[in-house]
Amino acid sequence: MLATVVGSTATGWSPLGSSGLGLDAAGTSAHAATGAQQPLGTAVRTARLPVPPQSLAHAGTFHGRQPRPSATRSTEYRGRHRAPTPTASATPAATPYLNPLRGISGLLPERVDMGVDFAGTGPIYPIGDAVITSASGSNYGWPGGGWITYRLTSGPAAGLTVYVAEDVTPTVQVGQAVTPSTEIANMWAGGDGIETGWGQASTFSAESQLPEAGGISGGGPFPTLVGLNFEELLQSLGVPAANNVGQSGYGILPAGYPTNWPALLGG
Repeated sequence: MLATVVGSTATGWSPLGSSGLGLDAAGTSAHAATGAQQPLGTAVRTARLPVPPQSLAHAGTFHGRQPRPSATRSTEYRGRHRAPTPTASATPAATPYLNPLRGISGLLPERVDMGVDFAGTGPIYPIGDAVITSASGSNYGWPGGGWITYRLTSGPAAGLTVYVAEDVTPTVQVGQAVTPSTEIANMWAGGDGIETGWGQASTFSAESQLPEAGGISGGGPFPTLVGLNFEELLQSLGVPAANNVGQSGYGILPAGYPTNWPALLGG
């Protein structure tokens, strides 16, 4: 139940209004000590039911409408002067993928074709968590003979297959679970460099050779849209851009391949 109090000179004890107003035992403001009673104003205030007189011992002297600093009295000011509740800032999630060519010495980006070509030497890593689906050093369908594929098991491209081919020697076995920290191949200086890109789920060859991707093989035309999509992913991970990245792509990017890699990975 609520009562309405009209500010005026009071006698006896007086209830504490919703503003938290405190009176002395005579019902006057603190200025009464100077010899003149100070009216409390004429604003109509809504107060709770009377508080027992003994509670006034805790009210103290009140000037104006400022809240008391006491933690006990601050509860009378529910909804007023309350400091905002701090909220924990969201921590951006780390990308599940890493630059697979970060260990290559003398890394030189070349062209986008079915995948993306590079020169250099050193260790090659998977882009993310994956399972090795093929690992051969003597696949003569590719210059240099190297052919490694892995199926990604995490991140936006989970379920898709990546290949690394040409001047590479595998350092893993089929069925092995790997992470972005696992060396899966060693790139050697054989004159052909490497090619890496989206591979067929069957592990047979590059995705761009499938009819649904346009059926583009080693003779071109290049760059393929499949290759440009993988190039965008690599750039989002910090790999330098290929020399024909600004050209229009050929073929088709099949359904199921993520697009706009910078937005997906925050790159």
